[in-house]
Amino acid sequence: MYKFEIYQDKAGEYRFRFKASNGQSMFSSEGYSAKASAVSAIESIKKNAPGAAVDDQTTSVA
Repeated sequence: MYKFEIYQDKAGEYRFRFKASNGQSMFSSEGYSAKASAVSAIESIKKNAPGAAVDDQTTSVA
């Protein structure tokens, strides 16, 4: 099961990471001074990005 994990880093900032069902971390957030800000960011991702587009800015070499 996919999940968000909220944790505190060594500097005391709140961060979250998104983990795949196999336990592997897929991405992590920036640091937030308040836990509520990290929770808000998670809720925003869940609400606003279910169908997010992919903007591939790499160039292919032919």
